[in-house]
Amino acid sequence: MSPDAPLPARSARSARSARSARGTGLLLLVGGLIGTLASGVLTYDRLRTLEDPLFSPGCNVNAVLSCGDVMATWQSNLLGFPNMLLGLAGFAALAGLGLALVAGAVLPRRLWLGLWAAIAAGFAFTVWLIGQCLYVIGALCPWCVAVWAVMIPLFWYVTRHLAKPGSVLRAVPHWLVPLTLYAVLAALIAAEFGSRLL
Repeated sequence: MSPDAPLPARSARSARSARSARGTGLLLLVGGLIGTLASGVLTYDRLRTLEDPLFSPGCNVNAVLSCGDVMATWQSNLLGFPNMLLGLAGFAALAGLGLALVAGAVLPRRLWLGLWAAIAAGFAFTVWLIGQCLYVIGALCPWCVAVWAVMIPLFWYVTRHLAKPGSVLRAVPHWLVPLTLYAVLAALIAAEFGSRLL
């Protein structure tokens, strides 16, 4: 922003930026809470399966919708420990940051960029897991699908928040990218599993 810009123009831009930060903060809060819940349930189920190999998680619905089948794979322990532990810490941190933003906190741009980098890494990991579940494991974990559904808008809206005014990311309708990605994901799931989901 130019230092000699008229004060009302600067104030209007500042107010829009604050509204955008609070809106993004609300998304971080809600998404973080959903992700923490999903990761918590998966952690509990994973601990139960370690204690009792005959334990069947509540999200084992059929041959396709089966958390147990997904948890039994190496992909669910990619970094040497269960992925859901990473989700517990990461989503709880997002919820905390979101709460601070909703309460009016102002984050420095460096922190926003660090947040974006963490969410981008999580989004890339999510895309990889989607491919693994669809084409390698051959099963879906309902709680994992909830996390996928959360990561899509988190990545998009934080990316959009950081985009400069006039950027193409700000020019497209804000709902278009998440809706398109949801449609693509639904089409991929339907194409791979079809009627076996029911």
